[in-house]
Amino acid sequence: MNTSFLEAKRMDQHKVCVIIPTYNNHKTLKRVIDSVLQYTAAIIIVNDGSTDSTVEILKEYSNLVQIHHPKNSGKGLALRNGFKKALTLDYDYAITIDSDGQHFASDIPFFLNNLETDPDALLIGSRNMVQENVPKKSSFGNKFSNFWFWFETGNKLEDTQSGFRLYPLRKIPVHYYTNKFEFEIEVIVRSAWKDIPVKNIPVQVLYDPKERVSHFRPFKDFTRISILNTVLVIIALVYIKPRDFFRKLKKKGLKQFFLENVLESNDSKTRKSASIALGVFIGICPFWGFQTILVLFLAVLLKLNKAIAFAFSNISFPPFIPFIIYGSLKIGSYFISSSKPLVLDMGITFEDIQKNIAQYLVGSFILATFMAAFFGLTSYLLLTLVDNLKHKKQLHAK
Repeated sequence: MNTSFLEAKRMDQHKVCVIIPTYNNHKTLKRVIDSVLQYTAAIIIVNDGSTDSTVEILKEYSNLVQIHHPKNSGKGLALRNGFKKALTLDYDYAITIDSDGQHFASDIPFFLNNLETDPDALLIGSRNMVQENVPKKSSFGNKFSNFWFWFETGNKLEDTQSGFRLYPLRKIPVHYYTNKFEFEIEVIVRSAWKDIPVKNIPVQVLYDPKERVSHFRPFKDFTRISILNTVLVIIALVYIKPRDFFRKLKKKGLKQFFLENVLESNDSKTRKSASIALGVFIGICPFWGFQTILVLFLAVLLKLNKAIAFAFSNISFPPFIPFIIYGSLKIGSYFISSSKPLVLDMGITFEDIQKNIAQYLVGSFILATFMAAFFGLTSYLLLTLVDNLKHKKQLHAK
């Protein structure tokens, strides 16, 4: 029984197809299709409005599933339509391979090996970007993409731009917002946000300057990618990171969180107490909607503990909000007088706050400064006390 037959059987067993998106790659298209056919006939070819001899070439493969776009709409839409077709044909996974000849179909078995180990993972072929003939713009673009993927998901990868991938079709998001090259960034970031493991596996790569045709438009496509990353960063800071933090906190429990991140952290007492002070200050200040972005940005800028700073920035969670607002207004009333004096009781409404906004703003910054100093100093003293107790125990043990 030959190897090709065994691999085709594995493809069928796991319901895996291969999607080949193509646009004006007539020089390499036939070779790519023939190489994939050595492993499977479960191929979906998406011709994204090619104007070269692609249509003529594809007539030789009439037995394969083909999708033809009347005009070029972008790689993202080609992949999305390929995914939809694969699902209608009852496939659970899709391996995508570019038609420019840079990938080797002989790496398909490695995707299957990893699929059998981790059936929930989205796999990305990791290319050797330092080998000969790799364009500098490709190497730079990959590093740029890797950094933002890490920032948005907390997951470090060596290659986030490779088009040689395996997608778990029934687990990745269903609806998307992008149609061009940036789609391949959107899909992996949003999959990671759904807790789908996104991993690299090593693959071969060939960059032949005589054959390879790149349709990447540096200015337009880089601008699209930059806009997408800006949106993803905002979503990550405002929603995803707080969501993940509270999930971990709920899973570990408040006691375990303080043990791991405050008491047992390798950070110095000064750094930990400063992180607590920063979190409390941002949490009380009237930066509604921007507290997460600010506290993480300042924690990174000041080289403080991000987890601790973020945790204490949530001091303004619902049960405490009325007390913080009341305290801010009370303190502010000593510094700024209002034409319409505010009756300070627990029945304060948002309309009352609007009429006394100056008092609230001044008071909140003063309260934030005082509470940050109080929490920072108190935590420093407590951490010092804990260290002394640990030291005494160690001496006693000796």
